[in-house]
Amino acid sequence: MFTRRELFGAALATAAAAAPAKAVILRSSWQTVNIGDITHTPGVLRLLDQYLPEATVYLWPSSIDRGVEPMLRRAFPKLQIAKGAIGADGQPDTPELREAFHATSLFIHGSAAGVSAQAQMRRWHELTGGPYGCFGVTVTLSSEAASTAMDPQLKALLDGASFVFTRETRSLENLKQSKVTAKTMGFAPDGTFSFDLRDDPRGDAFLKENALEPGRFIAVVPRLRLTPYHLIRKTNYTEAEIQRRTAINDRHKEEDHAKLREAVVAYVRKTGGRALLCPEMTYELDIIDPLLYDPLPADVKPRIVRRKTFWLPDEAASVYRHAAAVVSSECHSPIIAAAQGTPCMYVHQPEDGIKGQMWKDIGLGDWYFDVEQTTGAAIADRLLAITGRPAEAKRKVRSAVDFAREKQKAGMQVVRRTLLG
Repeated sequence: MFTRRELFGAALATAAAAAPAKAVILRSSWQTVNIGDITHTPGVLRLLDQYLPEATVYLWPSSIDRGVEPMLRRAFPKLQIAKGAIGADGQPDTPELREAFHATSLFIHGSAAGVSAQAQMRRWHELTGGPYGCFGVTVTLSSEAASTAMDPQLKALLDGASFVFTRETRSLENLKQSKVTAKTMGFAPDGTFSFDLRDDPRGDAFLKENALEPGRFIAVVPRLRLTPYHLIRKTNYTEAEIQRRTAINDRHKEEDHAKLREAVVAYVRKTGGRALLCPEMTYELDIIDPLLYDPLPADVKPRIVRRKTFWLPDEAASVYRHAAAVVSSECHSPIIAAAQGTPCMYVHQPEDGIKGQMWKDIGLGDWYFDVEQTTGAAIADRLLAITGRPAEAKRKVRSAVDFAREKQKAGMQVVRRTLLG
């Protein structure tokens, strides 16, 4: 293993020696077209702030546009943000990222739908020799014929990790099945369970403008089976792949959203409350009307509010905290709501992976629905039961979030020991 001095040169190594001795680099902030992907980062940053307050934290982001960077800087004024990438020469390609590599002695792969920063984690370790680990990730196996297997390169990387904490227990089972030999493995739910940012002025203004009374409205979030990334940004999808994804979405979009609409109708008619139709991803602004609003009965439509612009998660949290419940086909809007103490239901599509297991793991299994195994009536009945007994529902969600945060705390204690020895 090369030393830092051999890799970076004497002058930079000298600067590194003078840097704070206890610093971590967090690779996170995967994309900003999804408020769920945004919340991973401040959730884990809050945990680091709580359990490693003396450490300097460098965030190595993939994307922090759309107003995310100012939101993070307001919430975490001591945060160091190190933008950049690994260049063709195998070295960090910006001064701030080079500084972060020199200064840090622990690499943390942030909460995510997979171990998506394998190359960055591997290269940081090659250049520094320092320990690394994953906090709140999903780990899936690739299917080959009748068996399942972990990608050999991923297994080798995880074998060398100081810790691997998965965000649901299905992933932990995958690690054990694959005989991963990381020093510590465990369950630490998605970082979003510790997301605590709010933008109350903006959120309260939205509530007032749309006559949404606290405790008298639900929020409903749509989703297509396969995210149409080709409509959002440049992709390497072939025309055949675009057609495949579009066909799957077209086949299921009406039946999936009819079940959400049934819950909306039942809530509005039973309680006289309102329903906010809102996005977790940017593209969902375009499907709110055709899939949720337009087919609603005439007597229900006057009680509906449609979000017309995308939002940051701090504003969403400020709105969700006043909702009677959140019903979502996306995973992270209900987690944002839960972190604010608001009851939440996740209507999970099979194409959205195994992350739905989180709901069962933290004690909210009866607020979890497999969209292909449930009916609109069942979702509506559970929603009315939740909103009909709000105090009981709030106790339940508080208990679940407390449990999630206790698991995160246990994981952070391992992170702390890894950094401080």
